[in-house]
Amino acid sequence: WRGLEGAPYSTLVPSDEVTINYRHGLPVITLMLPTRSERCQFTVKPVVTTVGAFLQDVQREDKGIERAEVFATDGSKVSDATLMEVLLMNDFKLVINNTAYSVSPPVKDKLSSEHATEMEDIKSLVHRLFVALHLEDHQIRKERELLQKLDHLKGELLPLEQMKARIVDSADAKTSRLLWVGLALMSTQGGALAWLTWWVYSWDIMEPVTYFITYGSAMAFYAYFVLTKQDYIYPHAKDRQFLHYFYRKSKKQRFNVERYNKLKDDLAEAEESLRRLRQPLHLRLPIQEISDKD
Repeated sequence: WRGLEGAPYSTLVPSDEVTINYRHGLPVITLMLPTRSERCQFTVKPVVTTVGAFLQDVQREDKGIERAEVFATDGSKVSDATLMEVLLMNDFKLVINNTAYSVSPPVKDKLSSEHATEMEDIKSLVHRLFVALHLEDHQIRKERELLQKLDHLKGELLPLEQMKARIVDSADAKTSRLLWVGLALMSTQGGALAWLTWWVYSWDIMEPVTYFITYGSAMAFYAYFVLTKQDYIYPHAKDRQFLHYFYRKSKKQRFNVERYNKLKDDLAEAEESLRRLRQPLHLRLPIQEISDKD
């Protein structure tokens, strides 16, 4: 049998001289070292180990190996960059010096069926180790970041909250004054109509006046609906007037309402994230300890 380069091999050794077994989900390649005359096992990681890396490991183990190559069954040379996972899918020939070893990897389907339970146990163990070593540190680091973010947001919101409180007080005072003025005008109107009816004119004269006053009020309420698309309900009208005074005062004092709302949303989001992080099921702490932190 000849390789790709045409160099003959003096010996073609049966496949039992090089065996491949799986332990803990990793392939273990056992072969005879030519100069040391002893069998040696090489455990490879098929997903990351290349054919070239495996051959280098074999040559480092036995300094008397001058040539180590891998060929496919059709005689073509396997690239050193090929992953061992790809190589172990089919039969191949391992050439060490002038000896060619015929290698038949175990069937992968049969292997996965035999070691499925063992692999699941290993995955579960790795997951538990990762959680024990990293999850708590990650949660503590995340909690520290959220606390720093909360302090930063509260620091930015403090002057805005003070300015907003002053603007709210001013807008609320103006709205209250407007309501009292409306009550005073309605009282004055009622007193004037009563004085004109009983002391100046008679009801026959004042009745058309009151009718047109009532009709004018209905027109004013309808105009309010046309302009605002809302019924004239006293609480809604009060809130609308309050917002009018609030935004006008904010513009004068250069109070950025959009920035304030954005900071409030960020603060609420950070507080919710911190609350969820501190839940007993996430942080795995007693409820009393979490209450003390809060």
